[in-house]
Amino acid sequence: MRDTVYFLAFDGFADWHAAQALCEIRRPGEWRLQTVGFSRQPVLSMGGLRVLPELTLAELELKRAALLIVPGGYLWERGQGDEAVDAARRVHAAGAPVAAVDSGVLVLARAGLLDACRHTGSWPGHIGAHVPGYAGAEQFDATVLAVSDGGVITASQLGGVEFAREVIRTLDLYSPSDREHWYRMFKHALPPPWCAGEVSAAAAAA
Repeated sequence: MRDTVYFLAFDGFADWHAAQALCEIRRPGEWRLQTVGFSRQPVLSMGGLRVLPELTLAELELKRAALLIVPGGYLWERGQGDEAVDAARRVHAAGAPVAAVDSGVLVLARAGLLDACRHTGSWPGHIGAHVPGYAGAEQFDATVLAVSDGGVITASQLGGVEFAREVIRTLDLYSPSDREHWYRMFKHALPPPWCAGEVSAAAAAA
């Protein structure tokens, strides 16, 4: 049963990259969210949050994996974190999607997962500059902030809302119309229909 979303935390991970996605994953209460690390030792995020991984990458339950999320961090641009590359490859091969933001995309590139699918990142040339074996340059789409293709979700460092939308869609959270209202609310500050009464009341009281 694929009921678990794994979020990779490590020293210096960008804690804001997947924040909205993680909140929406937990909101319905249908998914189990687990923090995974290179070890079970506490890590410190880029923003200074201390996080305690619940399990290691070697302990991932592939049969339960519904999604693996890899946030950005300077670790990836230094070519470190081979265990994450292997884990991404294993999760994807087991039939579950993998997702990454900003430099986290380098993990998926090193795993060979971007060579045959449409993907994006923070800017053209970034992936090739850090992953010599990268063969997916023709599949890179610089016109979008996030995209999902072939069981792979990728996003720019500026695409947190778009990344969350792709995760929401991949996990089939909410109805298609509610997903669109969610996106308009967080991207363009357009209140959804279910907030119309609250908005009108606030305007009247102002």
